[in-house]
Amino acid sequence: MKLKRLLFPVSLFFGAVLVLSAVATSSADDKIGPLKKIATITIPGGLNSFDISWVDSESETYYLANRTSTPGKGRIVVIDAEHDTYRGSITGFVGQQGRRLSGPNGVVVINKRGKLGAGEGHDRKELWVGDGVLPKGESTVKVVDLETNSIVASISTHGNHRADELAYDPADEIILIANDADVPTPFVTFISTETRMVLGTLFYPQSTGGIEQPVWDPQTHRFYISIPSTVLNPNGEVDEIDPLAETVTRVFGITDPNFAGPAGLALLPGQRLMTSTGVVFDARTGATLAEIPGVAGDEIWYNAGDERVYFGNEPMFVVDPETNSVVTSIDAGDTHSIAANSENSHIFVPVTGVGVVVYTDDEDQEGHSDK
Repeated sequence: MKLKRLLFPVSLFFGAVLVLSAVATSSADDKIGPLKKIATITIPGGLNSFDISWVDSESETYYLANRTSTPGKGRIVVIDAEHDTYRGSITGFVGQQGRRLSGPNGVVVINKRGKLGAGEGHDRKELWVGDGVLPKGESTVKVVDLETNSIVASISTHGNHRADELAYDPADEIILIANDADVPTPFVTFISTETRMVLGTLFYPQSTGGIEQPVWDPQTHRFYISIPSTVLNPNGEVDEIDPLAETVTRVFGITDPNFAGPAGLALLPGQRLMTSTGVVFDARTGATLAEIPGVAGDEIWYNAGDERVYFGNEPMFVVDPETNSVVTSIDAGDTHSIAANSENSHIFVPVTGVGVVVYTDDEDQEGHSDK
């Protein structure tokens, strides 16, 4: 559902940091320029350690990698992204195991038809999750059947640290996932979603800062991935990866140290790539199109519902990708994760010690009671 855009001049928001308490009950006072808080969803057992989140807008469901503070108790939080209510949790992940060893981590939903035992014409929906490492074990990617909310496969990446963020190529049925902190060398793994077998590995000895958020571009038929720093590009780069050749085909370097260290990455309309440090690249040519000062974040998300980019950060930044300018920023609390439901433009922000806080820019939305 395309929401109405507010017609306030963007310049009114420059330089302003609008503060909103993430624990307050929703009310008229929660309206903050183009956004307002409409719900706080409490999570049973609390929310004290989490990583990446994902919204499947087709089913209007939000998934959050929740590690918790207890080893062996990691789980995926499942939330109804239409009604902003807690549905339950999917268990079976390693939980807290130490720095860059814990899980679950990255999450992505894939949709397939009539394969791996599904009936003819039946839609198969799966959640693929990067998990951590148990003592004396290896990192794995877990596959969750979203009809039963149960883990149906565990695929080793043979890493000694966590399997982290991932992206999906539906054309070739390939998952790319990064072992961002492996020793001695970080790497990415290519996995077939049909056979659930590892297809290959691409090592990153040139990385000096790990590997961050990947995205898939169906027009260029390539993955793109943020690398915070490398030997040749100490300010970071975005790499283009051919999923079939399993090689880096182009490198988009960041030259300005003011925009160094990209983590999050989002694909925008017009074949543009935006990093969490505010650099905008043309995916077709590699040219730098814009540099947006002052923004930062870990996971970032382009919401097609309101045509904005949201930055998981404290504060949370909201960027208009048409003008490459900050619309607003919100002190949502201790977070680094963010995802949006494009059907209703509900923005989901997990906050440590609070729960999942929901915002919207829809003028017609009424504030909900906190859940």
